[in-house]
Amino acid sequence: MSKNKSNMPEKGAAVQKDLETYAVNPYIPGGLVDPDTLRKIADVAEKYDAKFLKLSSEHRITIFGIPFEDIDNIWKDLGMGPGGLSGKIVRPVKFCIGSSSCKMAMQKTIDIGMEIDQQFKGTKTPDKMKIAVSGCKNSCAEPAVRDIGLIGTKNGWNVLVGGNAGINPRLGDLIAEDLTEEEVLNLMAKIITYYKDHEENKRLGGFIDNMGLEEFKKEIL
Repeated sequence: MSKNKSNMPEKGAAVQKDLETYAVNPYIPGGLVDPDTLRKIADVAEKYDAKFLKLSSEHRITIFGIPFEDIDNIWKDLGMGPGGLSGKIVRPVKFCIGSSSCKMAMQKTIDIGMEIDQQFKGTKTPDKMKIAVSGCKNSCAEPAVRDIGLIGTKNGWNVLVGGNAGINPRLGDLIAEDLTEEEVLNLMAKIITYYKDHEENKRLGGFIDNMGLEEFKKEIL
């Protein structure tokens, strides 16, 4: 079994409680999916006799109960990359539907969410890094409990840092208000680079707490 586990990062699968079967998460950016892709996922899950499928809070469709020997073939049949990335990296971004459909939203979340994924997904970091984008202060994507969170306002984007919803929950700190999309992407690049260069194993919130928020803001801004 240890041999199987050692192959999991590159195979995009996670061993389950029975230590015999695995879960795979096809990459579905922001949870946006068309009917053909849904049919393909369902057909593949049925072909490999999956135990069940689960819609996750991170906007994924996880296929459970896959034997180790079927992992390569299931990815080939899906024709999709893995979305359930794990380890000390930037995870796929979570975003709400934004002003493309929601009457409450102040900003378009899909374009910036996709751009964040393109630029940062999979980047190695001192600890896992989660990012969320919400189109308004209702915060449906839960940006306040992500390492970097964006909240849309009528004038642009507010940026929160250091949040997490883990064993020791922490709300993110507001460090910038009413930024343009370009300013947000530049700031995120600075945050991730500074974090990588100055921390070894803490989540961003712990790093900020040790450093002090004002000192962190001075370095980043």
